Amino acid sequence: MPDEQSQPTQTAPSNPAWERVQLARHPKRPHALDYIQRIFTGFVELHGDRAFADDAAIVAGLAKFDDRPVAVIAQQKGRDTKQKLHRNFGMPKPEGYRKAMRIMRLAEKFSRPIITLLDTPGAYPGIDAEERGQAEAIAVNLREMSRLEVPVVAVVIGEGGSGGALGLGVANRVYMLENAYYSVITPESCAAIIYRDSGEAARAASALRLTAQDLLGLGLIDGVIPEPAGGAQLDYDATAAAIQQTLRGALDALRPMNAGSLVEERYQKFRSMGSLFLAQEAG
Repeated sequence: MPDEQSQPTQTAPSNPAWERVQLARHPKRPHALDYIQRIFTGFVELHGDRAFADDAAIVAGLAKFDDRPVAVIAQQKGRDTKQKLHRNFGMPKPEGYRKAMRIMRLAEKFSRPIITLLDTPGAYPGIDAEERGQAEAIAVNLREMSRLEVPVVAVVIGEGGSGGALGLGVANRVYMLENAYYSVITPESCAAIIYRDSGEAARAASALRLTAQDLLGLGLIDGVIPEPAGGAQLDYDATAAAIQQTLRGALDALRPMNAGSLVEERYQKFRSMGSLFLAQEAG
């Protein structure tokens, strides 16, 4: 028999989609507050949904971007165990989505653009959240965000999990960081349903077409924001600067549009997603 040492070393096939999912979940990846303190000035956080409680998984408030007043709404994960529990691992409850909508309506009242930062594995699926109307809270956000008469720009900075992310994602412009993902379901949950084995998450990640590059090709997002080589966790400042540049371009492009045009553009943008007939008309 040939010597075992002479046998070629077998390496696992590359899976770019799964690699990006792992980078999106990197424990040292920048979170929303890391970007807020680098991109915005004078951030004043507002709390509570005026109905039940404050949800720390969503950070919302008023700030300035390039000396222009804006509203900032973001999903925030924790860094250590104490913070993760406080932020509920970045999984918002109904009161979080209602707080977000309260700030959005405030921004609309005072004609402030809205910027959202998405980073959640999904909305919290606990019984208490369901009892307080989790699905209804997200559905109201989807409806009301489509009607907002101010510019809305969304950036997926890490995990974009299902309706939990979409509840803050109905925007005129939607961008993703290079190593973020945006999907109707997490790879693990998809694998458990489709393959009957959550261990097939890497295989599911490829099938889901969840990377920024995939979604840009499908016309579901408006642009990909580059990250430093190796991931955003290696240079917070450079990644924040790239986001800031993208936001500046988006807001400048949306600035001349009136309220009716903003609403109509947003409506047509989301109405055309997944429509074969509308895609053929556009092509």
